[in-house]
Amino acid sequence: MKQKKSRRSLHGYRIGLVGLLLPLTLSSTAQTPLRWTAASQSADAVATANVSSYVSPTQPRPYRTSLAEQNIQPLAAGFDVRAFETMAEHLTVGQRVPGLAMAIVHNGRVLSARGYGVTDVVNPQQVDSHTVFRLASLSKAFASTLTGLMVQDGSLRWDSKVNQFVPGFQLSDANATSHVTVADVLSHSVGLQAHNAFDRDIEANAEYYDVARKLAYAPLKCAPGECYAYQNVAFSLIGDVVFAASGTFYDQAVDRRIFKPLGMNDASMGLAGIQGSTRWARPHVRSRNGWVSLTPKPTYYRLPPAAGVNASASDLAQWLIAQTGHRPDVLPAPLLATLHAPVVTTPGEMRGGWRRERIQSASYALGWRVFDYAGQQVVFHAGAVQGYRGLVALVPGQDLGVALVWNSDSSLPSGLLPTILDRAMGLPGQPWVETPADYDLLLAESPETMPANGSKDSGTSSQRSTASPR
Repeated sequence: MKQKKSRRSLHGYRIGLVGLLLPLTLSSTAQTPLRWTAASQSADAVATANVSSYVSPTQPRPYRTSLAEQNIQPLAAGFDVRAFETMAEHLTVGQRVPGLAMAIVHNGRVLSARGYGVTDVVNPQQVDSHTVFRLASLSKAFASTLTGLMVQDGSLRWDSKVNQFVPGFQLSDANATSHVTVADVLSHSVGLQAHNAFDRDIEANAEYYDVARKLAYAPLKCAPGECYAYQNVAFSLIGDVVFAASGTFYDQAVDRRIFKPLGMNDASMGLAGIQGSTRWARPHVRSRNGWVSLTPKPTYYRLPPAAGVNASASDLAQWLIAQTGHRPDVLPAPLLATLHAPVVTTPGEMRGGWRRERIQSASYALGWRVFDYAGQQVVFHAGAVQGYRGLVALVPGQDLGVALVWNSDSSLPSGLLPTILDRAMGLPGQPWVETPADYDLLLAESPETMPANGSKDSGTSSQRSTASPR
């Protein structure tokens, strides 16, 4: 039943793709079904993007080849999973947050994969290890991983040019257009001036392909590969590249090459995917009278590579095990090394809260952020759409993986992640859970997360936040 609903939800999307594909004659490069119209070049973009002597710095380079070469360090004394589970449980007491799921893995073993609180404050069911949450931008690592698998089998290269697979793709500078690579897209290094370019259109219920054409008019800040600006629309170009290179729809490719092999049995793609789940957590926003549950908004689901995945704590545990190198049959170590290797610096991620205290350098890799966390490398990502939040962190030096997802706009659970990392590394304890300051980091993943009054409180106003398209 779940599978049928998911397929129905994608029916219109696929019809559009197939309709666009019919007039094309596919060459050996497997052209995309997109056929965007040409756009005039922006004078401002020409002034800000000199790409005449382009040399891409974004060819990813591996930094390790096996777990044995990493010199794994033990977790610090006092690392107590039961204490973290108690903290998670306390976060849901009195509906401080409605529901929460957490997964912790170490040395390829699941130490914890549990749910806390309720799925819906109106019709409460207990969150358990198989309750499905919307992952928002945690989905980006699935896109880069799928792309890496295609690089591994020879279907793509990291330096493949996007316009070779998406011939209608255009930026405001023709030379820049011809140099954007797969790695540039996955590292948010396309060269756009604005962060989250055209996300407001997506939030206004626009279709992805209509909005993606507007990239041809977006001002550029630099040559592709030379600077960072976080994107959702541009990032989702990778879905078109996957379709063109494989002939398989993006959601089907993720299911076949990641979900099924890893045993992520609750995982799905899209709005129908989460609604078709046996048990799923509804999103919540704050009102004057407490939490209000909503229907998930469809908007960012229209960008599957950027924000399309749904998963449970059980699924995330398997994902963490694979991303920490313990499923080489699916994700070999050299591939993980490339996915996790820093590509472009992101110093803006070092401001505020636990990041200011702990992070000494920050970069973006391929669908992942990479931090120097008090001298240890941490591979990280946050995710946020209306009524859902999530954080994932990998500590390669200690073979540790942590995932947290919750079904509200509260930033409170974000403090649990640095608490766990501090305990793992033996750092002096800080009251991160009681004084979270991670809202800006979550906000970076989607402008939809900003409270209606512009303040950085623990939840948005239900009077201004709606579940229906705006």
